Formats: sequence, structure tokens, C-alpha cells
Amino acid sequence: MRQLPHQIVIENVVQTKMRGKITYQSSFPTSIAMNLTYVKPFNDPSGKGYQRPVDPKRVDEFALYLSRGENALFTPILLNAAGMWEFTAYDSTRPMFGRLFCKSKASLMDGQHRLGGIKRYIEETQSELNIPFMAFHFLDDDEEIQLFDIINTKAKGIGTSLSKFLKRESDEISWQATELLILKDSPFYHIGSITGKRSKGRHITLQNLYRMLKYFFKDTETTNLSKHEKVDLVLGFFNIMRQEYPHEWMNYKEYKLTHIVCLDALAMAASKALSNCKKENSTQIDHQKFIKSVKRLKKIDWSVSGPFKYLKGISSSKTLASELIEIMELEN
Repeated sequence: MRQLPHQIVIENVVQTKMRGKITYQSSFPTSIAMNLTYVKPFNDPSGKGYQRPVDPKRVDEFALYLSRGENALFTPILLNAAGMWEFTAYDSTRPMFGRLFCKSKASLMDGQHRLGGIKRYIEETQSELNIPFMAFHFLDDDEEIQLFDIINTKAKGIGTSLSKFLKRESDEISWQATELLILKDSPFYHIGSITGKRSKGRHITLQNLYRMLKYFFKDTETTNLSKHEKVDLVLGFFNIMRQEYPHEWMNYKEYKLTHIVCLDALAMAASKALSNCKKENSTQIDHQKFIKSVKRLKKIDWSVSGPFKYLKGISSSKTLASELIEIMELEN
């Protein structure tokens, strides 16, 4: 049922134009949003439906996001009023500012998971939220479908690497991974990409380093170490590898040393080394013992045609890590 039993009025609306199309921008409380919008499912009998079924996981994730409080901001939902909303200006001096008289529900083109998450959140918290929206005054069915298609096929996510970079102030591992890419004395400084876009010479992404760091500290209790001390340990380990294999480190095409499968294996081996290099009856790391064990990783053939030729994936990283641990003379 798209016709409303009673007309709904929305205040404080700004009327604008986008490429010749009249649009309205404002916000409404959740209770109105639920009554004033509807979805056209892909299997609508009219043949003009397009929306996918709601993904409960995405709804739950958005509800959880809203629980963060005032910092949980979100973008406006997108609607098509299909000519059934009438705008009236408050006065002639401000002709583009006024109220909307809504006689019928608007089609929800973008934002059904946001609305679903908001609905769940307010039901669980007994609260109310104002939902920003932008509504087209009129789009026909084909224009609506075309815009939905553009929104969902042309838009490109920012990628996991850039996402981790943006979270560096709130997530310690993201901060550490970022430091490994921006510090000029880091072995990853010239071969890494913060945005996740690989290019010639820059084949390691921030996301790669994020995962590698998790392996690096997996077997060691590091609560007594600051984030700066952790970065120093990682730099110490990989700077030794760069010093021992300077040509291999900078030659991605001919050597596998800086391929992700090998970096992950090295991080796993380093984690075991840290665990074995703790001072007796202490949580402190014996740095001399750690460096000594790392320097045993000499005379390894890292060439792409050598013994690691077919290494690929996490299982290969684990196998290689076991071999490296033996070379480092550590207890596996």
C-alpha cells in the first residue's frame, strides 16, 4: 500500500535542482521514515523492481555501528517521491526553503540496510533518530532503475588498506602498519602503498602489513611493550633481512623475499623467535639473542625459480615458517 491514510508533513526542507531534476533535502524521525518509504523488490510483479533482499548481517553491523553514539554519522538515504510530494515555501523571500506535503510513500532507492539497522537500533534502545534524506521530486521507473544501477555498480569502495590508514589513531595495529610505510628508515618505505594501489616497485599494501603484524606478535605476550617498541622490533627484524639480502629485497620480479607469502612466513618465524628470546623469569625481550637468531637466516635462495618457486597462500607461509624456525635454531 503506497498511498498514505493521512498526509505527512516534513518541515525545514531545502529544494534544489540536480541536472534539471528537482530534489528535496531534509531529515525526518525514524517513525516517519518507516511509514513514508517502501522498497521495490527485484521480483516485483510490475517488472520494474530492482532491490536485493536485505542482508541481516549488514543490518546488524549498522545497528552495532550506531551504538557508538554521537560519532556514528551516516549518509542520507535516497528516495523517489514520484511526483506525490508537494513543496511549499515558507515565504517569498526564501522560495527554496519550506515544507513538504507527502500524499504517498516514496521509493527507497539507496539505504535499506541503513534503515534496517536504524530500526533495530531504536527498537533495542527505545530511542529516536533523525534520518537525513535526499528525495527526487519525480523519476520514472526506468530512471529510478538506472540510477540504482549506477550507484551500486560504478561506486568503488576505498579499499581495506586506506580504511586501515584512516583508523590508525584508534587501532594500534593500523598505526603500526602505517609507521612501517612512512618511516624513512623502514625497509618498506620505498616498496609499500598506503592506499592499496600497487604500482611498479610498490607491491606491498598497508593491509598486507596489517596482517603480517598480527602474525609477528601472535606467539608473544606484548602487553608490556608500547606501540613504538613493537614497531622498533619489526623494523629491527626486517632491516636485518634487507641488510643480508639488499639485492633480493629490492628485486620483486626475480626474488620472492618481499612476496607476501614469504613476508608472512618471516613474521611467523619472528613471532616464535620473540617467544624464545624472552629473558628468564621476565617478560622482557633479550634483544641480543633475538638479533643473533635472525642473523642465522643467511644464504637462503629466494629466487623465483628456486626452492620457493611454488609457494602460494597461507599454508605455504606456515610450511616455510617451520623451515625458517629450524634455521634460526628455535624450539618449534
